Amino acid sequence: MNTDPIADMLTRLRNAHRAKHQELRMPYSKIKYSMLQVMEKNKFIEEVNIESSGKFQEIHVILSKRPYPLEIKRISRPGQRIYVKSTEIPAVMNGLGIAILSTPMGIMSSRDAKKNQTGGELLCEIA
Repeated sequence: MNTDPIADMLTRLRNAHRAKHQELRMPYSKIKYSMLQVMEKNKFIEEVNIESSGKFQEIHVILSKRPYPLEIKRISRPGQRIYVKSTEIPAVMNGLGIAILSTPMGIMSSRDAKKNQTGGELLCEIA
């Protein structure tokens, strides 16, 4: 049993990238899939798909080749939720990275949340 599936997903991504793996599989959940779609849209990963193997669905991630390590930091945790207003969304590495937020309009990047003027729970930062 895993108490924080988002932290588990981020750790799997970080470890697979540092080990120079080309692809990665993990258990499916809607929030993980939404976060990975945001990462794909912002070119942090190549491709993300849902695959059915047996009775459970899995997320299949194809990692992008990057010369530098993927920096991922979990911000909001189950024991300490961090919420921000649209004016308080942090700039990650002066705009080179993104933050992923869970907003009333769905999971989105910090750039999209600022554009839509909506705040929410600050899930993680990626650079």
